[in-house]
Amino acid sequence: MIDLKLLRTQPDVVRASQSARGEDPGVVDEVLAADAASRAALQGFEAARAEQKALGKDVARASGEEKQALLVRTRELAARVKELQAAADAAGVTASDLARSLGNIPEPGVPVGGEQDFTVLRQVGAVRDLSAEGVTVRDHLELGEGLRAIDMERGAKVSGARFYFLTGIGARLELAILNAAMAAALDAGFTPMMTPTLVRPEVMAGTGFLGQHSDEIYRLERDDLYLTGTSEVALAGYHSGEILDLDAGPLRYAGWSACYRREAGSAGRDTRGIIRVHQFHKVEMFTYCRPEDAAAEHARFLETEERMLQALELPYRVIDTAAGDLGSSAARKFDCEAWLPSQERWMEVTSTSNCTTYQARRLGIRERREGGTEPVATVNGTIGTTRWLVALLENHQQPDGSVHVPELLRPYLGGLEVLEPAL
Repeated sequence: MIDLKLLRTQPDVVRASQSARGEDPGVVDEVLAADAASRAALQGFEAARAEQKALGKDVARASGEEKQALLVRTRELAARVKELQAAADAAGVTASDLARSLGNIPEPGVPVGGEQDFTVLRQVGAVRDLSAEGVTVRDHLELGEGLRAIDMERGAKVSGARFYFLTGIGARLELAILNAAMAAALDAGFTPMMTPTLVRPEVMAGTGFLGQHSDEIYRLERDDLYLTGTSEVALAGYHSGEILDLDAGPLRYAGWSACYRREAGSAGRDTRGIIRVHQFHKVEMFTYCRPEDAAAEHARFLETEERMLQALELPYRVIDTAAGDLGSSAARKFDCEAWLPSQERWMEVTSTSNCTTYQARRLGIRERREGGTEPVATVNGTIGTTRWLVALLENHQQPDGSVHVPELLRPYLGGLEVLEPAL
């Protein structure tokens, strides 16, 4: 949720934000009107309530006919106060709902436009010329099946399309990546967390996931709970409604969880293999920090992600995501995209977002400062996930269908240096 003071005093900033995101700037005027109506209704209620209290004192002092007349007036005013309170509450809900529909204000320098309007900040690592090495390029599924690491057929039999089994070395490889990610997070000062994957509606809404992309989320209607697509949701809700102490620095957590996404609207996209699936695992970094420290924390997250990708010996590029592709909560988002040899394209493998105070305002997370309590900022970023297997298998494939194991993962795989195809 954006700062309502900013909305009232600098509405053009919010209009420009809406335009940059490709959204309707006219919503700003709707929010301003609803906010004004809400404040007017609240003032009317408070004035009537004050009159009610003053009348109560007059009743206590009066007697006889005067007292009876005042009691009649008291009953009439009580009914009026009740009506005004209901009107003020309803106006407040309307204003809040409209304000929540506004996306976060993009940081200065964020590219304007949609999904294809990103800026490439840098490319790291050389893309292998596999044909020059005598390698007939196999995609990750062919490699995974040759290693008996991925079983899509039985995944579909058990659960339907976009489900899979990781078997044998496939399961071990995923655990290796996630354990290495958690170790890297621990070294970077994050507290490891095993998070819930079912959350209440107010937590899911508070993180900004029940807006434009709500159709991506699985909901258990009978229990009124949502399955999370990232542990960011649970970690954001961890301190909801709390006043934090950040005197010693940011609070940093790393959540390991299963993740679930409906992938609605992605029909026909990446249907082969495990690039775009309904269930996967992920280690997610999450920080609560002071707003003035959020940009530096965001850069720290990106640095941590890049170190992991470099340790896995993957060629990648870093992009500055355009405003229209940020998602409602992010003010800036950097994606790391690994090279995908089988499709000769870049594929997103991780991202990190600076959400400034947007999520904290919605979830009531504050810090006590000199002028009173103020919202904190939140930053999130992925440091390891199932999709990394795709980039790992394809970029490290050898002519005989075996796969080179980066040194980082070898301790988690009993010292294996090469994954050999099954006979």
